[in-house]
Amino acid sequence: MKMMYVWLVVGFILLIKGADFFVEGSSGVAKNLRVPPMIIGLTIVAMGTSAPELAVSTAAALKGSNEIAISNVIGSNVFNLIVVCGVCAILSPLYIQEKTLKKEFPISILAGLLLLVLAWARGTLGRPEGILFLFLFALFLGGMVKDALKARSSKETGMEEEIKNLPAWKCGVYIIGGIAAIVLGGDIVVDSASSIAESFGLSQTLIGLTIVAIGTSLPELVTSVVAAGKGENDMALGNVIGSNIFNILLILGVSSAITPIKIYKDSLYDLLLLTVMSLLVYIFSMSKKRLNRTEGVFMVIIYIVYMYYICTR
Repeated sequence: MKMMYVWLVVGFILLIKGADFFVEGSSGVAKNLRVPPMIIGLTIVAMGTSAPELAVSTAAALKGSNEIAISNVIGSNVFNLIVVCGVCAILSPLYIQEKTLKKEFPISILAGLLLLVLAWARGTLGRPEGILFLFLFALFLGGMVKDALKARSSKETGMEEEIKNLPAWKCGVYIIGGIAAIVLGGDIVVDSASSIAESFGLSQTLIGLTIVAIGTSLPELVTSVVAAGKGENDMALGNVIGSNIFNILLILGVSSAITPIKIYKDSLYDLLLLTVMSLLVYIFSMSKKRLNRTEGVFMVIIYIVYMYYICTR
């Protein structure tokens, strides 16, 4: 049984390092091909930080562990929104860009509302819903690329300096190795998490909302906390919001297109909480265009209460 915990940790390490190598290799290729770095940040990097969730949820869908597939996305989004933003705000005031408040944040809230309505009305996310999510994701991605092309002239230089110059062969090794690690890590996490849940008589929903969700959200947490520590956290909320949109539209779109995902009552309550918290954080953000330390502490306390609730329900 102890080996299951070891394999779970190994799976998380593969997921996180695999995503890191994938982003670095893909960014290197994009730079070599003279792709605008703004597009790199909004597409490749955003997808890379969501790769652990995508790998876990897709692997869960393929194995028929649908509870993990849906709870991983919900749990990751709640963790990203409340804990990642809350911790960053505690470390330093979290300033929010006007564009994020007008575009990405409302899209994130609407995506969560759409998921809640479809889940409540149908009780299952099937192939039609999956195709709808993927279509909306394509529209969102197209909009990001369009905005990036408009803004590239003013932001290109700064971002290019942050992207390493890698030879083509090393980019290929990083990309292939990263994808392999992500896929293998996702498979290991699903198998070990399911085994742990069964051994303790716990539901896969609980494991997905806690261990798996927190583990797959580590890239976002580490990146945002490091940025906050350096006083460069003005983009932290934008990164979290973008990741949450990816999680709903791309990950659940792919997962439900593979196999129908049954939505249980507890997941509906969790989706409702995600929607309420999204609106609350949006109100906090709109008030002074920032999240302060008091609001950050309040958000973290809410998450602790939420963890207590899902562990005792």
